[in-house]
Amino acid sequence: MHARHDLAWLTRDGWQDVLATATQGTPAHAAIARWAACDWPLVVRRRDDAAQAPASASGHAGEPAGEICLGLAAPPDPVSAAKLRLPLRVPARHIARHSAPMALDAVVHALPAGWRAPFARLATASAGLDVRVFGSLALQALTGQAYLRDASDIDLLFRPRDSLELDAGTLLLAGFLDELPLDGEIIFPSGQAVAWKEWLNAHAHTERVLVKSHVSVKLGTRTELRAELEPA
Repeated sequence: MHARHDLAWLTRDGWQDVLATATQGTPAHAAIARWAACDWPLVVRRRDDAAQAPASASGHAGEPAGEICLGLAAPPDPVSAAKLRLPLRVPARHIARHSAPMALDAVVHALPAGWRAPFARLATASAGLDVRVFGSLALQALTGQAYLRDASDIDLLFRPRDSLELDAGTLLLAGFLDELPLDGEIIFPSGQAVAWKEWLNAHAHTERVLVKSHVSVKLGTRTELRAELEPA
């Protein structure tokens, strides 16, 4: 199964199909052509709603069976800071391979100098936890392009295996907020996700949190999500 934030590499035929959906001479066409030439991965995104989904590069809404919803995020324009984001849909047969988001030690080379020491301590402290990197830092590490800006976050995915790990891991991440601009999500066994900062704040203020999944965004409760981590 392809989960949100996973990385997906396309076959040659897949890139040809995607390139054919964009008009030549446009920024979208140029970005797709560069991704294809460099064999950079796309990122798995939430599936389009069949009734309300925006059109993809081909102009069609919805997600036909057998297709994977992917995204291409180009780096910010160095002058305007505008961000090109392309929602794409690709037949599953055109996925050459896919992987989970990047491990912490795989992105160290892309970190600004001022973040490296605290990030190294975070990596050491989180050993044994399933913590991965997505977003701007991951894309900069993958492509070598300039994604990070002064206001950028370090987006982390945390997949706890039980309630004790959930509590310990979120407190660990919170402990580095004074040194690193951390953000990101907790991913539960069902694939549902909650921003880990919201999870921490909800502990003090409210039981309800915004829950994202591969198909929807809705309100849920911390109790329901925590139950996924409890023994049957």
